[in-house]
Amino acid sequence: MTEGITQPGGGWRRADRWAGNGKRRRRGGGRRNAEMPMVDDVEFTSYYGRPIIKPPVWKTPDVPLYLFLGGAAGSSAVLGALADVTGRPHLSRVARFIAGGGSMASVGFLVHDLGRPERFLHMLRIFKPTSPLSVGTYILSPFSAAAGATAAVELLGWFPRLKRFGGAVSALFGGPMATYTAVLLSNTAVPSWHAAHEQLPFVFGGSAMAAGGGLTMALTPVEEAGPSRKMAVAGAAIELAAMHRVEHDHGIVSEPYHEGRAGRLLRAAKACTAAGAALTVVAGRRRPGAVLSGVLLAAGSLLTRFGVFDAGMASAKDPKYIVVPQRERIEAGKGSGAVTR
Repeated sequence: MTEGITQPGGGWRRADRWAGNGKRRRRGGGRRNAEMPMVDDVEFTSYYGRPIIKPPVWKTPDVPLYLFLGGAAGSSAVLGALADVTGRPHLSRVARFIAGGGSMASVGFLVHDLGRPERFLHMLRIFKPTSPLSVGTYILSPFSAAAGATAAVELLGWFPRLKRFGGAVSALFGGPMATYTAVLLSNTAVPSWHAAHEQLPFVFGGSAMAAGGGLTMALTPVEEAGPSRKMAVAGAAIELAAMHRVEHDHGIVSEPYHEGRAGRLLRAAKACTAAGAALTVVAGRRRPGAVLSGVLLAAGSLLTRFGVFDAGMASAKDPKYIVVPQRERIEAGKGSGAVTR
């Protein structure tokens, strides 16, 4: 059956002989059945200048600091419990102070970002296993309570059994505390976060280990800081390897990790983390080397959180990071024979 279209005057003509502008195609003098572009190349603009998705309303520096402090506190709590079991009192004391202080400060930055303290309390009214935010609230609350109480008891020198129990509880929640924020970010529609949902927990976990290990290493006598050194070097290696995949494995949505402010922050983060890990191996058993290594590792972790946060916000504001991946998925579906509607 021949396809056709109705002409303005009521007549009928073959559709394959006419271009969209009403001019008849010539049979000769050109390539047969050549496709003619009917529209101009698309520019990635949004409707009335608005983003395709609504960027998160989270504020900076509140949220990046919350991410950094929570991660450092979580890994420090694990170190504190380990030091308590292995008979390292100085390391245990330092780790508990960092865990307690970091957890309290992270809650403070979170509440400040929410705007009103009662909003945090409202999140405790329900528990929804399918919501990373709800699950994270029930990780943060017991962790911060246990870590804060343990630090207070450590400072006052009271109730040694309670101190050990509180340290064990905070260590139990320390690992989830260091990584749940990555799940929270990647569960959003923000392209550069969502695409890296398999790597971001490793980035945040490794970054937390580097920060916690570095801070405790810098503040603990070197003869007791062996677990801190091992955790710091292992965390730095995990962070650098996972961050490399985030920056290179996701096509166009990896682009924001290289550009603008996020790119500068992440390049500085990698330099600090790599230098801190190398210095830990070379000079971490001497006091000056331990202090400098710890500072570099903590700085690298902090810069990583700011860089990842900025990259995600940039991808949410630019329509191309929504449109191009969608088109690629559509073309991939067509090429594989999948039915698209």
